[in-house]
Amino acid sequence: MRTSIFLISISLSLAACDSHQLNQVAKSGEVKQLAALGEALLSGTGQAAPAQIDKVSPQPLVGGSKEVGYRNFTAAKRILPRLYSGMEVDFYCGCRYQGKDVDWASCGYQPRKSESRASRIEWEHVVPAWVLGHQRQCWQQGGRKNCAANDPLFQMAEGDLNNLVPAVGEVNGDRANFSYGAWEIHPRPVYGQCQSIVDFKLKRFQPREEVRGAAARITLYMHQRYGLSMSRQDKQLMCAWARQYPVDEWERQRNKRIMQWQGEGNFLVSQPEELSRVCG
Repeated sequence: MRTSIFLISISLSLAACDSHQLNQVAKSGEVKQLAALGEALLSGTGQAAPAQIDKVSPQPLVGGSKEVGYRNFTAAKRILPRLYSGMEVDFYCGCRYQGKDVDWASCGYQPRKSESRASRIEWEHVVPAWVLGHQRQCWQQGGRKNCAANDPLFQMAEGDLNNLVPAVGEVNGDRANFSYGAWEIHPRPVYGQCQSIVDFKLKRFQPREEVRGAAARITLYMHQRYGLSMSRQDKQLMCAWARQYPVDEWERQRNKRIMQWQGEGNFLVSQPEELSRVCG
């Protein structure tokens, strides 16, 4: 079913193009991403790729603002404003913010539904908390709240600074636990001029092009670090994005700060050559 939707969507889009437009589309970077996703959908079974870590041991958590180490999510949120000091731009729309207040004019943002939530910055889990915990026993016995209170490994993963980025609250809420995808070459606006879009029917979220490399490296890191399973098509798309969009200065600066606060950053940022080991 998903393969049919994918092919029909592309066919309809290309049918509306003249020969010059088709030539331009064929040369675009977006087509490479769509081709990679299409290949995954056509050839992949959707079965989860085997986890790379058989067993992950939780690290001791710290709570103080001057301590170095992993934190739970509550403690991490106290550190994040300092980590992003001087880098106050939201991840999905490129909106500037001050404190928790979002500057809509800086990015042409228009709320889809909730002006109040769109007005504030929230801390988004690139790999959703649901992915981190829903298969764990603590989640089965009491959901995220129970995991956050009683499962040391979930606490570590939920507060991992590598996985947390500032996002407009409304977009954070709409993304929910949807996987990333790529289905629109020219996104139809959902949030004004914001280039990230969501498909509620297919339960997929397409981040703006500027952050796809970072989103992919964070996703791949988290799955490696915590032994999480990922579908074949999702991994192929993340690997394609990580290759197409190299590590940039924002990622390097962010990773340096994470290492200062947490003691461990994203090895795919500090050692980009490791991507070949992860992706093959």
